[in-house]
Amino acid sequence: MDRLANTVRPYAWGSATALPELLGTAPTGEPQAEMWMGAHPGAPSRIDRGAGPVSLAEVIDAAPGTELGADAVRAFGPRLPFLLKLLAAGSPLSLQVHPDPAQAKEGFADEERRGVPADAAHRNYKDANHKPELIVALTPFDGLCGFRHPAQAADLLADLDLDDLAPYVDILRASPEEDALREVFTAVLSAEHHAIAGTVERAALAAGRLADKGGPYAEDYAAYAGIAHHYPGDPGVLAAMLLNHVRLQPGEALFLGAGIPHAYLSGLGVELMANSDNVLRCGLTPKHVDVPELLRVVRFEAGDAGVLRPEAVDGEEIYDTPIDEFRLSRFALAPGATPRPLVSRTPQILLCTAGAVRVRGGDAGAGDGTGADAFTGGSAEAGGELTLSPGESVFVPPGERLTIAGEGTLFRATVVA
Repeated sequence: MDRLANTVRPYAWGSATALPELLGTAPTGEPQAEMWMGAHPGAPSRIDRGAGPVSLAEVIDAAPGTELGADAVRAFGPRLPFLLKLLAAGSPLSLQVHPDPAQAKEGFADEERRGVPADAAHRNYKDANHKPELIVALTPFDGLCGFRHPAQAADLLADLDLDDLAPYVDILRASPEEDALREVFTAVLSAEHHAIAGTVERAALAAGRLADKGGPYAEDYAAYAGIAHHYPGDPGVLAAMLLNHVRLQPGEALFLGAGIPHAYLSGLGVELMANSDNVLRCGLTPKHVDVPELLRVVRFEAGDAGVLRPEAVDGEEIYDTPIDEFRLSRFALAPGATPRPLVSRTPQILLCTAGAVRVRGGDAGAGDGTGADAFTGGSAEAGGELTLSPGESVFVPPGERLTIAGEGTLFRATVVA
């Protein structure tokens, strides 16, 4: 196993304090949005096997069979198929969707054929892969996920009491579900910015008043008013009102599959995704927006946000998702408990988010009834043992036998293959 040195990305929407508080470091005064763990070419983790730091991506490229295992290479090719992150949102992220595998391959091939530079700001498809993702809250975490039922969205918009929104309310109440969502979502996002900005501003003011008044949608209105504060006049504010607002409590999660419109608003979480950069944005961002392409990909299906809670299986709390590129689970480790054996035929990244977790290679201390005393002596890395503090992580090649112990929370990202 290898301790990872990871890069923190300073995106403008990041929190200036959440990651430093977790990591026990001093804030820089700048936003610290995401810490990446994995082999993504944009910011690969680094490891040191005695000859100095080297990119994990380079290590995997040199020996994919050893670092990933035959099962993972056979299923996903010679690359780590997932990217693990700590995500700290201090303000809303872009309103976005991700393509399914066929859409990603088609979109990537089309942009390659048209000669769109790989680093072009207006490029939609950076690779040929889909990008399902899972976010697990470490703190209370606000987000938008999937379309509301049209009747509910109509009630929410009607309570704003704006003549400008009355046609949308009528469509949402009178048309079939998919048609209603498609027509209103398309109309809002396709409107000229200057023509709809006034409506957005009036809707935001009304939402703020209704949030203060209380009622069943008070938290939702407060969220939408907050979005408008960061993106005044942006049509994405009205589009966001068609989506479910959800507040996750620590340990709860959202899975975002292909075509599901979503945006993260605030909070700290662990995010695991397929190793892709394919994002289609339609608002709430200074980055490239491609409404026609997003409308081609988005799924106009209503439902609740689908909050996930882990299922305990032999002491491992597993977040069940319908894809194979990754699986996320966590361990709540108690002091004095017998060290737990951990082995996998596929590569793993282990991330500590609370307490102090000790990870030892080999069979030492596994199942011998000696409890935490099996981990003793020396420095943190003596004898193949690593001690992880919050925010620290390790990469584990397939087949390596580990034991974990200590007091804290450990997330485990691996592959279903």
